[in-house]
Amino acid sequence: MVKSDRSFYNWLMTNRNVVAADEVQQFANNAFLDSTFPKQSTDFDDISQYLEENATYLTAMSIFDTAWAAYEAAR
Repeated sequence: MVKSDRSFYNWLMTNRNVVAADEVQQFANNAFLDSTFPKQSTDFDDISQYLEENATYLTAMSIFDTAWAAYEAAR
């Protein structure tokens, strides 16, 4: 099976939810409002570094890890 070239951000946006029932959905809502999020990236290290240095809205990196695992599973 060929992996998709879909960016993490593009995948994450499919998890946006007005109610934000869980942490990944809240992460998606906040990333949507982050104009400097690396929207085209498919690289774990690039996104992880960006979030560690810039995303004050992400309360724990484990939320990103959970979202990344789901992104990888969907690819």
